[in-house]
Amino acid sequence: MAEQTDTAPRATSNRSTTPGSDTFKRYIGSEWAERTDILPASREEAPFAAARRARLSAAYPGKRLVIPAGRLKQRSNDTDFPFRANTAFTYLTGWGSDSEPGSVLVLEPADGGGHEASLYFRERAGRDSDEFYANPEIGEFWIGPRPSLAQVASDLGLETLGIAGLDAVVASSDENTLVLRDADPELTLLLDIAVEQATTGQATTGQQDEAALPAITSSPRAEEADTASGSESLEQKLSEMRLVKDEYEIAQMRLAVAATARGFDDIIADLPRITSHERGERLVEGVFNGRARADGNAVGYDTIAASGPHACILHWTRNDGPVVPGDLILIDAGVELDSYYTADITRTLPVDGRFGDEQRMIYEAVREAADAAFAIVRPGIRFREIHATAMGVIAQKTAEWGLLPVTAEEAIEPENQQHRRYMVHGTSHHLGLDVHDCAKARREMYLDGVLEAGMVFTIEPGLYFQPDDLTVPESFRGIGVRIEDDILVTATGAENLSAAIPRTADEVEAWIAAAASKR
Repeated sequence: MAEQTDTAPRATSNRSTTPGSDTFKRYIGSEWAERTDILPASREEAPFAAARRARLSAAYPGKRLVIPAGRLKQRSNDTDFPFRANTAFTYLTGWGSDSEPGSVLVLEPADGGGHEASLYFRERAGRDSDEFYANPEIGEFWIGPRPSLAQVASDLGLETLGIAGLDAVVASSDENTLVLRDADPELTLLLDIAVEQATTGQATTGQQDEAALPAITSSPRAEEADTASGSESLEQKLSEMRLVKDEYEIAQMRLAVAATARGFDDIIADLPRITSHERGERLVEGVFNGRARADGNAVGYDTIAASGPHACILHWTRNDGPVVPGDLILIDAGVELDSYYTADITRTLPVDGRFGDEQRMIYEAVREAADAAFAIVRPGIRFREIHATAMGVIAQKTAEWGLLPVTAEEAIEPENQQHRRYMVHGTSHHLGLDVHDCAKARREMYLDGVLEAGMVFTIEPGLYFQPDDLTVPESFRGIGVRIEDDILVTATGAENLSAAIPRTADEVEAWIAAAASKR
């Protein structure tokens, strides 16, 4: 990896070799071909993002709304994690994997009502500046070409302004300014100072001076800052807006599911190599991640490749164990597209292609729970009913197998719940731009909410028999099964978006056999 320069953020001056002479600066800044900006047509999502902004505007008349994309986050020393814009920012702009760190969307109250939207971001530097060669965070020598204001404006259908203009927004903020607080702690702190001073004449963190405000534009990296309470309704509102997906979002979910299906096919095709490696789980992760990068932006979350008893660990992401014939492997994975919409699908596969008798019995019990939950999905029911239905089947099966000290009917009573020993997690969560989407929605809108057409969520029951669980037969111990599908609520019922990925035990065995016949 190339080393940073002494003028760059977080630079290590003890190893910089970038020339600093005036002769070098004049030479590197000269004789570049003239740039010709090609303005792209507005992206497909632009009108949908505009409609979302209009809905948000209607909820906050007279309020200035500040929605940051967020900043780069440090991974180690002078390296960063890949940038991912804040979910709400992407939802309201349509700017996904190609978004610029440090960007900020501002909805300014308009004189005639509504809001005017402006997108502030750090425009590319001219070749007469040392930024393009000496700044490894934003310089084009380091990270490649960056868009112009005009290009982004055309692409997103938004007014664009240079990041320096954000200083005036901060300085003029008052009690009518709301910010999405967690997205950019540094910006939130500066706004808090400005609002407090506008309200009381005294800033909460000490009287600000002229040097305080430019901090927002002088450093591409946000430092840790305390965030005061407040503006919670903005986060809540945006989460609740995303509960029902629009036409563009549903189309993206279909594409994400299709890419994820190809990732599962890739894994099955590579099973011989996977089973021959001492850390075969890592190979499963790598194969799927390769598909995610080829067909999308990345994985939507850390892939779970849990073979054998690791399948009993709900969020097993170390993925450092072998994949052994005779065991089951639980794979929970999803491709995130460049738009940031992600799938979230789990399949549990017999490594050698055939379920054992007890493996099949447990697997089909989980499928029965999933199918029962899916069967009740329609507009008008409450979200919590999906979980309750799946749990009824889990209680019934575990009681039939003699695992419970009570009947299935007694187990499902709130004061009992013994069957939950074998499935402690929930059955469903909303899905979209985040794998656990709409997380800040109110309980009455989420768990206790009523289903509407356009909602997308998972159904993912499971059974997990820990290797040292003395309440189950020895032959059950170390078996973990989960089946997870992505569900769209329709006007008359529901559609399983991932139904094409084999689900029944017979289908899964045929899937693996078909892949083996092609090798």
